[in-house]
Amino acid sequence: MLHNKKIALCCEKLINYGLDKKLFGEYDTVYVRNSLLSTLLLDKPHDEAVSEIPQAIHTVLDEIMDEIANDEERYPLLLPNNTLTERDLLDTAIMGCMTQWPGQVIGKFNALKNTDGIKAATDYFYKLALDSNYIRTDRIARNKLWQAPSPYAELTITINLTKPEKDPKEIAMLKLLPPNEYPKCALCMQNEGYKGTLSSPARQNHRIIPLCLNDEKWFMQYSPYVYYNEHCIVLRGEHVPMKIEHDTFARLLDFVGQFPHYFAGSNADLPIVGGSILTHDHFQGGNAHMPMFACKQLEEFTSDKFTGIKIFRMHWPLSTVKLVGKDPKELTEAAYALHMAWMEYSDEDNDIIAYTDGTRHNTITPIIRKEGDDFAVYCVLRNNRTSEQYPDGIFHPHTEWHHIKRENIGLIEVMGYFILPGRLDNELKILADAMVNNTLDSLDESSPAYKHLDWAKEIMAQNVITSENVMDTIRREVGVVCTHVLEDAGVYKMDEHGKDGFIKFLTTSAGYCLVD
Repeated sequence: MLHNKKIALCCEKLINYGLDKKLFGEYDTVYVRNSLLSTLLLDKPHDEAVSEIPQAIHTVLDEIMDEIANDEERYPLLLPNNTLTERDLLDTAIMGCMTQWPGQVIGKFNALKNTDGIKAATDYFYKLALDSNYIRTDRIARNKLWQAPSPYAELTITINLTKPEKDPKEIAMLKLLPPNEYPKCALCMQNEGYKGTLSSPARQNHRIIPLCLNDEKWFMQYSPYVYYNEHCIVLRGEHVPMKIEHDTFARLLDFVGQFPHYFAGSNADLPIVGGSILTHDHFQGGNAHMPMFACKQLEEFTSDKFTGIKIFRMHWPLSTVKLVGKDPKELTEAAYALHMAWMEYSDEDNDIIAYTDGTRHNTITPIIRKEGDDFAVYCVLRNNRTSEQYPDGIFHPHTEWHHIKRENIGLIEVMGYFILPGRLDNELKILADAMVNNTLDSLDESSPAYKHLDWAKEIMAQNVITSENVMDTIRREVGVVCTHVLEDAGVYKMDEHGKDGFIKFLTTSAGYCLVD
C-alpha cells in the first residue's frame, strides 16, 4: 500500500484524543497505532510528532473518510460506494481500535461502583459511550426538542433527526443481500464488537455491563440514539420474546434498587401497544425526570392483601395506577396481582374486551422509579383491540392525528416524551412559510406538507400568525396533537364515564378499597 500522509496524521490525532479521553492507556499506544494502521491500510505511521488534541472526534473521522474517498488505491477497498453506511462501518471500526476491551470496562465500572458508588460507575460508562463515538453526539444535536403544555403535565417533544435516511444506492444493494442470521437482533449481547453490515450497524465500540437481576443474567448498555439523559437499555442474556409476567416486576424493582438514580420500564408485550422490538426481552431506563412523573395523584385506595402499599389513580391520559411502598417483594406481588386482574377484565361500556376468540388484548406497561426512600410502580393499563372504525387500534392514535403521529405509543411516549418522525422537520418548515405568507391554498398533493393542510387552517383561524411566532405556535399545536394521541391511547377516558369505569375495575376485579 502507498503511504498517505494525511490519513497517517489523522491517526496521530486520534491517538491524542484517545489518550486525553482515557479510552486507552500510555502502554496501549503502540498497539492502538498498529491497529489503526491495519484498519486504514497504512504501511507506517506519521513520521513527525503531533500535539493536536481534537475536541470533536467526528471532525477527524470525517477528515479520514473524505481523504479515503479521494485515494484511488484505498477507496475501492474501504469505501467502494462512499455511502453514509459504509462510512459509519469504517469509522466505527476505527473507534473500536481505541476502545478498551470489554473486560477492562467491566472491571473499571465495578471498581468505581464499589469505591465511589453506582452513580460514579454510570457516569464513567456513559462518558465512555460518548467519547468512543458509540453515541454520535453530532447527530443527536440535530434533533429538535421542546416542551409543550398539557392539562396533565408539560410534555417533551422531539423530532428525531438522528437516524439518517439511506440513499437509493444503499436501498438497491440491501435488496440483494440475504437476511442477517447473526446477531439474531439488534439487542442481542453478540452485537458487542460486531463488524456490522449494510443492514446491521457496526458495534466495535459498543460495550455492555453484566448485571444480576432476580438471580438471572442481564446486561446494561446505553442506547446509541440516547433520546433522553443516560438512556439505557437493559437486555436479557438469552434471545427470548418479551413477556410481562411476575418476574418482570421483580427484575425492574431489582434494577432500580441497584440503580436508584435511574427509572426503568418495559414496553407492553403485545402488538400495537408494544415497542418496536418484541422478540428480545428488554427494558429501558435512564437518569431523566419524565413528564408522567409530574402528574397529580387522584383517588387513593388500599388493599387488604398489600397493607404496606399506597395505591393511587393518576391524573394521566393513559390509565395509570401508581403503587408506592418500600418492600420490593410486596410491590412485585401487588403489581403482578393488578396485571393478572387487568388481563382478564372486560368492560364493554368502555370498549374494553379482554379476549377475542382466545386472543388476549389486555396488558400493562410498567414503569418504576425511586421517590425518596420509596419505590413507585406505575402500571399503565393497555388494550390492543382493533375494530372496523379503528383498524389500527381502538386505543391507538386515531386517524385525525396521523399527519403528526401514527406509530405505536410505546414506553417512552407513554411517559409523555414524544419521539416524532424526522419528516416533520421539513414539513413543518414548509407549513410555517405558507402560513406566514398566507399561501396555504397553494399547497397541493405533491407537497410534503399537504397532509397538514386542514390542521394548519384551523391554527390560522384561531391565532394571529407572524414570522416571529409561527414556529412557537406550530410547536404548541403539535403538543395539543400529542395530548390527544395520549388520550386516544387511554383505555379509560378522562371524563366522568371513564373515571367511573376505572374506579369500578379497581374496586371490583383488583380488589381495592377507595379511601374516603
